[in-house]
Amino acid sequence: MIRQAKEQDIDKILDLLRQVNLVHHLARPDIFKIGTKYERGEVQKILDCNDTPVFVYEDVELGVLGYAFCVFQRHENSTLFTDLKTLYIDDLCVDEGARGKGIGRALYEYVLDFAKREGCYNLTLNVWNKNDSAMAFYKSLGLFVQKVGMEKIL
Repeated sequence: MIRQAKEQDIDKILDLLRQVNLVHHLARPDIFKIGTKYERGEVQKILDCNDTPVFVYEDVELGVLGYAFCVFQRHENSTLFTDLKTLYIDDLCVDEGARGKGIGRALYEYVLDFAKREGCYNLTLNVWNKNDSAMAFYKSLGLFVQKVGMEKIL
């Protein structure tokens, strides 16, 4: 079952945040510390905000096995960008013990349908370059590269 996250989900969400951060840390320890992207209070504020919906995949017996953090984005009154409503997936994670079972795909499809219902023009997300499994996963869902971030380490 996929549903909007609630306060009682925060402990599991924090665990999943640590798991996804470890993936990033292992790929880029020069950028990512071991830890978590958000603290408990920050997660609570995100859950309380209508512009940052969070969805969880919950198994009846095993509990929360994944999440999708989302953010509505707009460029209102921009001289450069058209005024489109975008749903940005800030973070999507499936518990490491439950990967490969279709949970990530189910979360993505749920978020995609949610974005359509909310009148969004597109759905966007970012993937770090060395996260090959995530890149392959999103490409298998039909996503394509919109832009590329580049760097030169000094």
